[in-house]
Amino acid sequence: MSSMGRRALAASALLLGTAAVRAALPPLGTVPDSLADPVQARADYVEQCGGCHGVGGSTAPARLPELRGRVGWFLCTPQARAYLIRLPNVAHSRVTDNQQLADLMNFVVFALGGDSAPRNARPFTADEIERERRHALTSTSLKAERARHVEDAIRQCHAPTSLRLLYPGQSG
Repeated sequence: MSSMGRRALAASALLLGTAAVRAALPPLGTVPDSLADPVQARADYVEQCGGCHGVGGSTAPARLPELRGRVGWFLCTPQARAYLIRLPNVAHSRVTDNQQLADLMNFVVFALGGDSAPRNARPFTADEIERERRHALTSTSLKAERARHVEDAIRQCHAPTSLRLLYPGQSG
């Protein structure tokens, strides 16, 4: 394991040691069997994403998209699926190993996304991560891009209209 990986694991162990953080995390049993290391995937999420998106995927009232119970809807179209990997903080993640990043994203969409992930959704693969992260979003308005994919999910996959909000109960 690299020194960065050891630091990530140590930081995650400290975070995961608190009762509040453990309670906020979804159980590992909700992730696909294809994850090479589910514990590492969860630790990577806590270190790489949890600071902004919340350890348990809940950001309210921050002005960031809530992941818990919602992010799985982005697997309902190939374009929205690619969007998740092309997001700058994903595509340019410090998690450079494509399988490790696939595991992290599978933790996000299946464990945090829970029932929002379509039943037939397939897990991300290392090959898919490698292909899509080369096309990181840079000049596109992330807000407009998200809105486009949300509308597609509502129209094509019957996602709830509340997905238009960054988090449930959001006010203007």
